[in-house]
Order: sequence, then structure tokens, then C-alpha cells
Amino acid sequence: METQKQKKVEYKDTIGLFLEMMSSERAASVNTLTSYKSDLEEVQLFLDDDDLLLSKASSDNLIAYLNHLSQRKLKASSQRRKISAIRQFYNFLCCEGLRKDNPSETLQFPKKNHTLPKTLHKNAIADLLKQAKIESEDPSPGQWKRIRMFLLIELLYSTGMRVSELVTLSSHTLNLEERIMIIKGKGNRERFVIFSPSSLCALQMYKKMCSTMEMTKNSPWLFPSSTKTGHLSRQVFARDLKELASRASIQTKNISPHIIRHAFASHLLEGGADLRTIQILLGHIDISTTQIYTHLLPDKLQKLVQDYHPLAKKLKKY
Repeated sequence: METQKQKKVEYKDTIGLFLEMMSSERAASVNTLTSYKSDLEEVQLFLDDDDLLLSKASSDNLIAYLNHLSQRKLKASSQRRKISAIRQFYNFLCCEGLRKDNPSETLQFPKKNHTLPKTLHKNAIADLLKQAKIESEDPSPGQWKRIRMFLLIELLYSTGMRVSELVTLSSHTLNLEERIMIIKGKGNRERFVIFSPSSLCALQMYKKMCSTMEMTKNSPWLFPSSTKTGHLSRQVFARDLKELASRASIQTKNISPHIIRHAFASHLLEGGADLRTIQILLGHIDISTTQIYTHLLPDKLQKLVQDYHPLAKKLKKY
């Protein structure tokens, strides 16, 4: 039987090396690496009951783990993410010659849930922005944080960027004249996004306030903070967003940075934008990821037919 010391060495040689490969060769983001590490360590914890290393697991062991996930009523999307991490881990072992067989080949992804993601009505977004703007105009101490909050929501809704992209925006990537910024997304892929005139006004107000503050002068981040990373954290923004929503009489369970990103895409589609354009703006590699928004189309298409089809117009006369 392998000792605990041997287990630690094997852990470093497999999970640790896998994460190093994902970082160096595939430019995986910190958030992606954290998710992979967490998912693989969870499988290892499950296998610990049988005193078995993840690198030595069989197909039956992995299937037992998936059954364990199903019993926990884990969402299909979470199960798919974990299976993806497991598959990539064993693909790595096989490519490196650390294992001849791939026990993850038999794993089946649960069916995708094609329901439309939670979103916010345009009126709710308007209420949220109105509340943020009112608070940003309050000159009492801490005004720069309230202005920052207003700008964060303006940028999030006008660009649809991911929250991780938002809080890590560089102060040097903004073109104020063209209202364009460069975003570094998943896999360090860069894309251009356009922000709204109202976002520009909020940005100018924020920059004016920051110019008088020592913390922001030498920071490379648009939203600097005293945290270890040097920039505003996702968790703090999400918390402050819920508190703002509550003050705007919006149910806090219906609000998150990701829901505002969905609102951006949903409202564009409702307004007539095509999926390819939305795909580019959201930074999706595969358009199938964007196709979840097509659930908005049936009502819209029915209205188009009723409004513009010649036969539909004739029927209205009867």
C-alpha cells in the first residue's frame, strides 16, 4: 500500500503538472485553473475512501463518482464542467505517457439544459441604473465608491463583458474618443467592445474623482483596490450589486453580474441583433454557446409575422 508521502508526490506529478500545462500551454485563466483544481481535488477526496489515487482510478471508479454527483442533485451544467475537467486530466496523462488507457472515455455528459438563463427586464435595469446614478451624485464621504458602482453597472450592461473581465480592466485600454476598449477574455484572447455614451460620462466622472486619490494614481487597474490582486474583487462587486438592487426595490435573488451580462445579450436579440454579432460581443468561441438566447425568438417571430405578413394583415380585417 502506498504511503501518504508517495500520494503527495504522485499528486504533484499528476494534478499539479496538469495545472502547470493548462497554464503554460493553453493560457488558462486563474479562475479556470482554480475550477480545475477544485474539481479534481473533489474527485480525489471521493476516491480517498478507497485509498485510491486519481491517476490510478478505473472507469468504474469514475462512474461511481458521477453517480455520487447525481445523488447530490448537482446541476447538469456543474456535472458537465466536472466531467470536462476529468476528461482533460486523463487526456493529459495519456499524452504524457503516464497512463496507457483513458478511463474517462466512457463518461457521458448529462443533457444540456437549454432553458434561457435568468435575465432582467429593461425596466429593472433602468431602475438599477437610476438608483446607482442618484447615489453617485451624493457628495458625502465615500462618493468615489458610489461613482465606481454606477460606472461598473454602466459598463457591464453596455458591453456584456464577463465580471472577471470587468474588474480586471486596465486603465490603459480605453479609447475615450471612439468609446472602445480592449478586453482580455478567456484564454487571454483579446476583443474590442464599444461602450455607451452614458458609460463615457460615468467614466469621465470616475476618472476625475480618482485623479485626486493616492491609491488610484499609480495603479494599472481601472478599478484599483487594496486587495492582494490590486483590483476590485468579483465577490465585493457582486455583494455591492445585491445591496444596490435591494435599495432599488429589485429582488436580490434576481440580480448578479452574470444576470446583467445575460440581460445585455437578451435585450440585443430582442432589438434585432443577430446571433453572430452577439457571439462576438460576448466573447464566445462557439456560436452554440450563444444559441441559448434563441429561446427569445418564438414570440418575436410570431409578432413579426402578425405585423408584416400580407395574409396576417388580411385576417385582421375579419
